[in-house]
Amino acid sequence: MTVTATSVDESDQLEPKAAPGSRLTRLVRLVPAAVAALSGVLLYVSFPPRTLWWLALPAFACFGWVLRGRSWKAGLGLGYLFGLGFLLPLLVWTGVEVGPGPWIALVVVEAIFVALVGAAITAVSKLPAWPLWAAALWIAGEAVRARAPFHGFPWGKIAFGQADGVFLPLAAVGGTPVLGFAVVLCGFGLYEIVRLALESRQTRVVRRSAATVALLSVAVPVVGALAARGLVSDKAEDGTTTVAVIQGNVPRAGLEFNAQRRAVLDYHVKETLRLAAKVKAGKVAKPDVVLWPENSSDVDPFADAQAYTDIDEAAKAIGAPISVGGVVERDGKLYNEQILWDPVKGPTDTYDKRQIQPFGEYLPMRSLLGAINKNWTTMVRQDFSRGTKPGVFTMNGAKIGLVTCYEAAFDWAVRSEVTDGAQLISVPSNNATFDRSEMTYQQLAMSRVRAVEHSRTVTVPVTSGVSAIIMPDGKITQKTGMFVADSLVQKVPLRSSETPATKLGILPEMALVLIAAGGLGWAVAAGVRGRRAGGV
Repeated sequence: MTVTATSVDESDQLEPKAAPGSRLTRLVRLVPAAVAALSGVLLYVSFPPRTLWWLALPAFACFGWVLRGRSWKAGLGLGYLFGLGFLLPLLVWTGVEVGPGPWIALVVVEAIFVALVGAAITAVSKLPAWPLWAAALWIAGEAVRARAPFHGFPWGKIAFGQADGVFLPLAAVGGTPVLGFAVVLCGFGLYEIVRLALESRQTRVVRRSAATVALLSVAVPVVGALAARGLVSDKAEDGTTTVAVIQGNVPRAGLEFNAQRRAVLDYHVKETLRLAAKVKAGKVAKPDVVLWPENSSDVDPFADAQAYTDIDEAAKAIGAPISVGGVVERDGKLYNEQILWDPVKGPTDTYDKRQIQPFGEYLPMRSLLGAINKNWTTMVRQDFSRGTKPGVFTMNGAKIGLVTCYEAAFDWAVRSEVTDGAQLISVPSNNATFDRSEMTYQQLAMSRVRAVEHSRTVTVPVTSGVSAIIMPDGKITQKTGMFVADSLVQKVPLRSSETPATKLGILPEMALVLIAAGGLGWAVAAGVRGRRAGGV
């Protein structure tokens, strides 16, 4: 059977008809735009801190309805509206302290990627098994967005909204691309089932091959997720270690918390000393490993004798190595660094953050932005430099992989620590800049997905909350409140086996990108044949 592209889809026949120029006609034309935007909002609502993960399915079902059978130009616009509806509320935290300008600029740029995906989906929507091609295109869009511009911004990957969902075990199969693909495929498949049911009711004809594909689009992800549960395990393979997560809190939220760097360090020292007193009194188990957050010592301990002494005192009091989050200047360069502080030897190892945040830790196009507005360059006075090597600290025999804050959003950054031998992952973070926004909950969900993806315990020490301890099955066993000083102590399993996702690395994502490219190529070729046939 020859597949040809057509400008009118069968589903168009189901739309209400009205006289040209009538009010009903104008309203009908607005329906797809409204549905696209509202579907994006629905997708946002499926993300943490809410546990409504299943809303992602009707969100993509509605998105499939507005795109299927339309022109690529319509898909571009509808995709952009979907992207705005999703990303505007999701990323509102980026403007909490700096105003709406950067937030809106970020969303305007990121929504372009969603718009391009929307345009591509309209093309493949005319092919057999279109939910497969469409879902692969969505993941291809995420893959590009995770890499460009400025080294990418993966925030808002569909997988990161599924920490409480039934599809979560698929993260262990093929990482965030496979998990996200399953959710999107299921959503598009749901729409296709409804569409075919309405069509058969109208025409009295059941297209069995199309119906089979639609049913499989829903069934395969669900069955696959259930089968993948066997990959999720909390069993200790290399013994256990007792970890202590320290949350010292900050003097005040917002950008100005850095103005009291000494106080932030003092708070984390005091909380560690408080924990040491509890241990000495027999109220809490003695930790083998102590983990401080990112920016817990923005006073450089290698340059400030008092900071060095304070941290050393805390390490000796608790009697265990501490991973300290510091800002360090070395050879004229600035680094966001984790420092391994031994209670006897002092600082013995370091890890420099590799995936640094644009416009937060470095300023792209500094000269151009400075020429437009000099105030913008004062927000990031000096660019941080990038680390070049994975960070795995050996702390009392346990191998702890460091993934600093923003890095948790990047597949490669987390995987590299596991392949480098990490038996446990720590995600030291600083969310004080974003006040009480949803940012901390979104990032916590990422860490839960990473726990399942690599079958590792994940700890999340944060300056101001929410700090947490996460088991390899993605469940949170302990967490703190926000803007309180606290500590969490727990015996956790150490694991060294690798999940299929860890072993395969980028391959599942590459395969889905190739599927997307194949579907798009087929659609373009079919469209060319259709136009040639129409011109004869």
